[in-house]
Amino acid sequence: MGVEGCTKCIKYLLFVFNFIFWLAGGIILGVALWLRHDSQTTNILYLHLGDKQAPNTFYVGIYILIAVGAVMMFVGFLGCYGAIQESQCLLGTFFTCLVILFACEVAAGIWGFVNKDQIAKDVKQFYDQAFQQAVQPDGGTSEANNAKTVVKTFHETLDCCGTNTMISIGTSVLRSELCPKGKTLIESITQGQLPQDCHKKIDELFSEKLYLIGIAAIVVAVIMIFEMILSMILCCGIRNSSVY
Repeated sequence: MGVEGCTKCIKYLLFVFNFIFWLAGGIILGVALWLRHDSQTTNILYLHLGDKQAPNTFYVGIYILIAVGAVMMFVGFLGCYGAIQESQCLLGTFFTCLVILFACEVAAGIWGFVNKDQIAKDVKQFYDQAFQQAVQPDGGTSEANNAKTVVKTFHETLDCCGTNTMISIGTSVLRSELCPKGKTLIESITQGQLPQDCHKKIDELFSEKLYLIGIAAIVVAVIMIFEMILSMILCCGIRNSSVY
């Protein structure tokens, strides 16, 4: 015997929310894959300075996001099917998966909040180390050439040059081969295009992407809370209708 009245409305409402949840999982999976293969982050985070690789803590969050998106699509399908079939077993499994997924999302959110500044800090330290090696007077060694390649990749990808100190900006711009488009200091001044601080550009790069991830996580968390409430109500309604 199927559910009737308000419980039937909740059944279809849960189906709609689960369909939205499934779509949200697909969107999050797509966004995560885009962030993983974004040219700016890959150009920077794939760099090597000798035996040292650029910090890739950012990718840990991306891999978590990919896993969450895939699981969300599976759980959303499970919830849709369980709601239509009015199956207490499927709805119970769906509710359990939602609780686990919600707990994982909260844990990932805490991890991201704690490490949001550290990610950019590690990348800036990597850039500073490469920059110092690149501007050394004895710049003919293989290590210095590798450092120049790393620095030029940062400059061309982020359209910046040097850091926020006048010494480093003057040094880096005078060494025009390290700056984007090979402009000298005089050319930059006359064209009104002073080089931007690379530290600031690195902060902007990761803050924008982490902000996008945070919005997606909040939206998904709200949907999951509604679904947990609806699934509990629907389970109670199915149990009561089976009794009668």
